[in-house]
Amino acid sequence: MADAMRFGFIAVLGAPNAGKSTLINRIVGAKVTIVSPKVQTTRTRVLGIVGRNRSQLVFVDTPGIFAPRRRLDRAMVDAAWKGAADADLLALLVDSERGFDANTRAIVEQIKGDAVLILNKVDQVPREKLLALSQAINEAGTFRETFMISALKGDGVEDLTDYFAASVPEGVWMFPEDQLSDMPMRLMAAEIVREKLFLQLHQELPYALTVETEDWKTLKDGSARIAAVIIIERDSHKGMVLGKGGQRIKAVGAAAREELEAMFDCKVHLFLHVKVRRDWKDKAEHYRALGLDFPTS
Repeated sequence: MADAMRFGFIAVLGAPNAGKSTLINRIVGAKVTIVSPKVQTTRTRVLGIVGRNRSQLVFVDTPGIFAPRRRLDRAMVDAAWKGAADADLLALLVDSERGFDANTRAIVEQIKGDAVLILNKVDQVPREKLLALSQAINEAGTFRETFMISALKGDGVEDLTDYFAASVPEGVWMFPEDQLSDMPMRLMAAEIVREKLFLQLHQELPYALTVETEDWKTLKDGSARIAAVIIIERDSHKGMVLGKGGQRIKAVGAAAREELEAMFDCKVHLFLHVKVRRDWKDKAEHYRALGLDFPTS
């Protein structure tokens, strides 16, 4: 039936910093996953949900796939492939400026069945290079369609979304019409704080920290009191997070508070503090807080 309701999961795979989170936020029309210029910003599987015509599309934003070296790396890559295994459709997003790099080649080699190829940032690359890139990737893998877009500017995203809406299987919608994500509010609060830290910290420190929401209370006036902890690996990192006279953590808190208030539509009282836990990357509870499976080796 032409007017049948449709529902499907679409896993968006790609190398780190290919623009997966930017694309999903663009399609959903709201921020459901954090974004920064740094690689490996997304650490866990995030769902972005949108209705299109009579189709409900559930986009699975996955961590960037790369050659893992540490336990956290392995957990992130495992989460990406798990998201792919459970999806109805696969989409490979490629940064056209970086081209057919080693990470993308490795992903293409592991994709089972057909997928959709999406070349991103096409406004930054000459057409001749785009056509050569499309040909090279299509020759290496099995792709049913190729789309050229700019996730940041929105070019080509409407046509891509229409394609997904027509391609997912027939079925009833599994989420309420107004639901945009499945991420718990506690995790979203922690992720927003982590995003602001990533944007403030310009060295390797972002990858050595995590953020967890320790407490959340809804007060009588309808406002939210949120206490979050920034977990770092070394005492020497504390000064970098706090900044001179505490200015950096104040800026992070102010930026996160403003975004959370807009997101949750209420006043937010946000309290941040820093703890040193040298072995946090080896503790299962911190992986559970991120929604990740804990690798045992």
